[in-house]
Amino acid sequence: MAESATFQQCSPKIPHNPDNTDPDQSQANPEDETHRNQPDAADGPHKFFDSIKKAAFVLGTAIIIFAAARNSITWHLQGFWGASANFWERRWSQVYYYSSQRFGDNEMICFLGTCCAMWVAFIVSNVALSVVDFTGKPKILLRYKIQPGVNSPPDRRKFIKAVVVVLCNMGFVTPVTIYFWSKAMMARGCSFDAADLPTFPWVCLESVVFMTVEEIGFYYVHRLLHGSLYKYIHKIHHEWSAPVGIISVYNHPVEQVTANVLPVLIGPLIMGSHIATVWLWGTAAIVTTAISHSGYHFPFLPSPEAHDYHHLKFNQNFGVMGVLDRLHGTDIQFRRTVAYQRHVMFLTLTPPRELYADADDRHKCGKKNSQ
Repeated sequence: MAESATFQQCSPKIPHNPDNTDPDQSQANPEDETHRNQPDAADGPHKFFDSIKKAAFVLGTAIIIFAAARNSITWHLQGFWGASANFWERRWSQVYYYSSQRFGDNEMICFLGTCCAMWVAFIVSNVALSVVDFTGKPKILLRYKIQPGVNSPPDRRKFIKAVVVVLCNMGFVTPVTIYFWSKAMMARGCSFDAADLPTFPWVCLESVVFMTVEEIGFYYVHRLLHGSLYKYIHKIHHEWSAPVGIISVYNHPVEQVTANVLPVLIGPLIMGSHIATVWLWGTAAIVTTAISHSGYHFPFLPSPEAHDYHHLKFNQNFGVMGVLDRLHGTDIQFRRTVAYQRHVMFLTLTPPRELYADADDRHKCGKKNSQ
């Protein structure tokens, strides 16, 4: 027990690049890195069916749990949602009235309102993360750093360069994409009325569709960008082997459209969603992406361990939720690491690196304890 306590009191530190791999060197031939995860021809069918079985097990378990719990959960949440229907309708009527006064007709509300929702989510989340990165305050949050000592603070010149690209992507590339998407949404029959606000079960169903479409779209575009197109498009994003929040949209304009924006917006287009649902989903997607690039594994928030590991190692974890990574075997190396054990949402204030220490950290703590 005393030894365990000592382990938790140590301040674990890992090197910036433990394999001493220069990002430029590993990126010089990304196809080789990607092929490391590809099955051999002889093992192809076996590994494919093994992946199918794993996916079926995960999905089957989720369906069973959902089926067992849905009646009780849906009853309670729908009771709250239904009891609050008038409240939500009144709030949305106020938002819609304000938006119509500012933006005009529904098509402009769809376009500018969606842009504003994403801008606000991006600015608020990344300003907060940047303050912690550059000031180191509140100091207690530094305990949740995934790669301790790295980007504390970030290199200012490198950060400013990233800000310029981010402003271009968020200020021009993303709005242009949303503009054409909004026209498609209007043709699809997007609703704006308070009376048409979706029920809670429908929002849950839409969210599942949105996340599935995003996982599929992002994974396969991301894998494609790690191939022959890497040095032309995706290389800029991997200049940061230990990312910070704003790096979520530090990329080539082609990647911003195909990997970041469209996978988020296609789901609502397929479902013909209410614009309020679109804004809710867009906000959640932006904040989640910032968290996955933040470099911090905070309690009560989604784990960024998988994508942080992707930036560190380059050839692992191409997806958002990890489902397709498991199916295609592009997380094999990751699942052998301590980072994989940390890859959960923690409901405790104890930092993940103290709960699951690296081997080097345990060795250092053991030597300190023996002295």
